[in-house]
Formats: sequence, structure tokens, C-alpha cells
Amino acid sequence: MTIKKRTSLVDNAKFRTAETDNGEKVIEGYFVVFDELTNLFGDFYEKVSPDAISDNINNQDVRALYDHDTSKVLGRTKSGTLTLTKDSKGLWGKIVVNEDDSEALSIYSKIKRGDVSQASFGFYINDEDYTSNGNSTISTLTDIELFEVSVVAFPAYPSTEISARSKDVESFKQRQFEARKNKLLNQLKEKSHA
Repeated sequence: MTIKKRTSLVDNAKFRTAETDNGEKVIEGYFVVFDELTNLFGDFYEKVSPDAISDNINNQDVRALYDHDTSKVLGRTKSGTLTLTKDSKGLWGKIVVNEDDSEALSIYSKIKRGDVSQASFGFYINDEDYTSNGNSTISTLTDIELFEVSVVAFPAYPSTEISARSKDVESFKQRQFEARKNKLLNQLKEKSHA
């Protein structure tokens, strides 16, 4: 099994800011929405199966970042400043904002104003399934290891990642072609022996 490092986007994150009863500032929203198709490029789509993320995700060491920048850590499950909850819709996250961190407060303000409202997440692919209807290809992530979630200003894939995924699609299409070819050859052999 090849484990690939990837990021993915969430169009319907709908992050919001709030203050808890004890005055803590929090950022919360869906970092992952299950079974939502995301167009990666051309006719290639991706979605996340509900089974892809472990039910005990909150016990794993996941970081909340801003724009996937490891120098802009907003929270962490291990420290209790990031809470992740898996439900039927997706993976909900709540970040407790560090009020001693001016950069975290600035990001909180950007989300509160609606300037930043989208999400992305970083993960390793343990397993995925490809399907094709002839017009488009869908990758369904069925087992991933999540290592970070991000609130992002511009949800976009790096060109290197698009290139890697397009190679995955070409490989899938080649395997699909070979399977059809082998099936036809077997049918011809069976007819010639009949």
C-alpha cells in the first residue's frame, strides 16, 4: 500500500466565531463534509466517505492551522485547544483561540468579519476507491490519517498536487482499459474454443 500525503478542500465549511459562557473565543465549523463532491480538476472529483475518518479522531494528535502554515498553529487536539467531533454530516471542529497570540486574534477577527470562511485538511491516504461513468472519475477516500485541519483564505490545490492526482487518474483509466481489454480477449478465446 502506498501512502500519499494530500490536502483537500471543503466548500461548505461555514466557520463561525463565538464566545463561550466563560468568555473564551472559539472558531468552529466543519473541516470535512462527508460525501460532498469536490472538483479537483477537469472531470476528476473527490469525496470523503464517513468511514474514512476514525471515530476516535479526537484522541489523535491533530493540529488546527491557518492556510496549512505550520508556523500558524491555532489549536491542537493533544493540548485540548482543538476538539474534533465526527457526526453524520462530517468532521466538526472547535478551536479555542489563544488570546495571548495576536496572530490568532487577527485570524479570529477575519473569520468573524467573514473575510475567511473556508476550510481544508491535510491527510495521508491509506485507501481510496476510483469509479468512472465514462465522463468523469470520482476518488472516494475510504481510509485516511488526518494530521491537520486548516481555515483558509484561498482554498486551492498546489500545482504539484494536481499533477500527482492527474497521474493517479491516468493510472486508474489505464487499469480500467486493461481490464476491459482482458475481458474481451477472454470472451474471444471462449468463443473460439466453443
